[in-house]
Amino acid sequence: MSTSVTASSNSGNVLVAGGKYLNFHLGAEAYSLPILQVREIIRLSPVTPVPRMPTFVKGVINLRGKIVPVMDLRERLNRLSVEYDERACIVVIQASTSGHFGVIVDSVDDVSNIPQEDIDPPPEFGFELSTEFIMGVAKTKTEVKIILDIHRVLNVDPPLRSHDLGLN
Repeated sequence: MSTSVTASSNSGNVLVAGGKYLNFHLGAEAYSLPILQVREIIRLSPVTPVPRMPTFVKGVINLRGKIVPVMDLRERLNRLSVEYDERACIVVIQASTSGHFGVIVDSVDDVSNIPQEDIDPPPEFGFELSTEFIMGVAKTKTEVKIILDIHRVLNVDPPLRSHDLGLN
């Protein structure tokens, strides 16, 4: 079985190994996550709002007796909001050793094996533009997929704190 492994390079960038990735879309944009970080995929269900959360944190769901926070990945990545359709779902991520986090995506496509030679480091844009959420860029025959650093997206290392969210 192939697995995804990451290691730091001398420049501080994360090198992404080939392996199995969950592929999904936010609109026309293609993204991937290392499959070992994905716990499960569930149908979009009602989310209970939690006060004083940033707008991208939609609230919590009860997943078989466990409370799981849910984030709208579109909003977290500063993409345009759209109304959810029947293909939208929640990808439940193993966020830390103690918990899970759900991210709402527009659609899940498949799980595929992405060879190491098809993965490039995040591009440098030549001006101040943050690529902190991007682990790498995968080239396929039909499209380019952004491989997300889900722990940075979720901000689980360190954990979300009120002052990180501007809630002082």
